[in-house]
Amino acid sequence: MTRTLIIGAGATGGALGARLISAGQDVTFLVRERRAAQLAADGLHFRAPDVDVVYTARAVTSLDDSDPFDLVIVAVKAPALESIIPTFTPAVGPDSRIVPLLNGMAHIELLERAFPGQVLGGIVKIVATLDEDATVVQMTPLCSLTVGGLHGKDVPNEIRRTLDVDGITLDIVDDVASQLWEKWAFIAAAGVITCLFRGTIGDILAAGGEAQILQAIAECEQIAEVVGHRVSEAGHAQSLGLLTEPGSAFTSSLYRDLQHGDPVEVEHIIGDLAARAAALEAPAPLLNAALLQLRTHHQALIGATGASS
Repeated sequence: MTRTLIIGAGATGGALGARLISAGQDVTFLVRERRAAQLAADGLHFRAPDVDVVYTARAVTSLDDSDPFDLVIVAVKAPALESIIPTFTPAVGPDSRIVPLLNGMAHIELLERAFPGQVLGGIVKIVATLDEDATVVQMTPLCSLTVGGLHGKDVPNEIRRTLDVDGITLDIVDDVASQLWEKWAFIAAAGVITCLFRGTIGDILAAGGEAQILQAIAECEQIAEVVGHRVSEAGHAQSLGLLTEPGSAFTSSLYRDLQHGDPVEVEHIIGDLAARAAALEAPAPLLNAALLQLRTHHQALIGATGASS
């Protein structure tokens, strides 16, 4: 049986882990001490439209090189990735495969430098959260996982079999890099729009912002195209549908973090894309304006933390 390590037992990692455990897979979570204590005391409580169950979950806070894992799923926030790599490196053997489920492309490049030839591209679509009592809550039936090899490599059959379980819609693709870029263009555009204009899509449209919404979509998709990963017609249509729907309550995760005063994945979603646009001399005025606003928010958080300490 494939031994799977999931790094992080939050909303995404916890939900995927619960589905794998339900299917009888061998799953271990790498988590912080507080989360490990929760899982040891209360188990992994998972609630979704089709299930409400508590699983016994194996969780560790450190690893050694005595028994490498076959599959490593990385489900942490992008800012934590660089610091967590040394922690899980001992669990990666020569035949291990790593599937990161993060936004953007910088994480792929970082992991490929650490584990050349062992990284697969991964995209997860799920609406989930970690409740106040540490319950993993999947709020809609949607739970899809897209996995593909990079640089012409295939996804090993044992990885396919491991991930093909009830509750996860698995799609194995050839050109996962283009799909990663397509998702990045969408979430960046959504972040630019909602963070820059501070509202839901419906409110921004009602205020007369349709032209700016279309400009933000065009900017982000143009960067992807210049790099060599043109957004598909279907992907473009989906972005238009989600980001130009009158009355829509849609907001981006970047904007929700901004509202809550939480740290924002600004550099990984917006900053990296803006840097690539600058290097390519691709015009991106709205992208750059949103980046400045989000960096200002980050500086204010740092200032508040310093003042309180």
